[in-house]
Amino acid sequence: MPNLIVLIGPTGVGKTELSLRLAEYYHTDIVSSDSRQLYADLKIGTAAPTSEQLSRVKHHLVGTLGLTDYYSAARYEEEAIAIIQELFKENDTVIVTGGSMMYVDAVCNGIDDIPSIDEETRAMMMEKYESEGLENLCAELKLMDPEYYKVVDLKNYKRVVHALEICYQTGKTYTSYRTKQKKERPFNIIKVGLIREREELYDRINRRVDIMMEEGLLKEAEPFFELRHLNSLNTVGYKEIFNFFDGTWELPFAIEKIKQNSRIYSRKQMTWFKRDKDIKWFHPDQEKDIIEYCDAIIDAKK
Repeated sequence: MPNLIVLIGPTGVGKTELSLRLAEYYHTDIVSSDSRQLYADLKIGTAAPTSEQLSRVKHHLVGTLGLTDYYSAARYEEEAIAIIQELFKENDTVIVTGGSMMYVDAVCNGIDDIPSIDEETRAMMMEKYESEGLENLCAELKLMDPEYYKVVDLKNYKRVVHALEICYQTGKTYTSYRTKQKKERPFNIIKVGLIREREELYDRINRRVDIMMEEGLLKEAEPFFELRHLNSLNTVGYKEIFNFFDGTWELPFAIEKIKQNSRIYSRKQMTWFKRDKDIKWFHPDQEKDIIEYCDAIIDAKK
């Protein structure tokens, strides 16, 4: 049975470089599980693989979307699994890496078969959100799907809006589609998590933001200011820069907010990942130990 090595961890921990070395060791490709590196125009702010890194190892699902393209975890699951299965024809080991928690789950466990939302319903719900506000939509969700209302993050407008989209389009509750049944995959899954001490990780995150600014994040973000309402641009790094462009924040403050929000996101990632008892954790410098761990599982499954 082929093997999927899933390399995960918080933003800034060092997944990219280690994934390259693992891919070179196993002579295989990398499939990205980063929901923002999908967008071709967001290279600097998402720390997408550089041209040099892309030349070292072939990557999939990086830079494949335009900013206005609709995408979902369900579509990611379908496309990623198809790519992985195709790669297994040439190699019995494939690398998946990225920090988008739902995308990792989509590959490893599958996600519920939730209907796609048509453009008319999506436009209608966004108009309701913009005209009525999140609080009113939460009240509406409480009436239409009280079970989901109890568990959803009511401050996350995307989750609230999406649940209401399902309710309006199908006439059924969002809860009725959430079976949470794990899908069996025809390959072994080896989950490797990368972790650093908090101070070390935060220093790396702060430095990475400084590097993004040096590389031209302001110039990259500037053409998209008028498109800032798009979901693709509701992204740490760009949201804060847009607040500088519109005069809300001074630039030094915006940069500090990027660092702060990146650190907050890293904590959310770790909270999510630590629920998964199948992840074996390593410091990124433990490359030899990681390879030995993966090799041992691969040999045992032969």
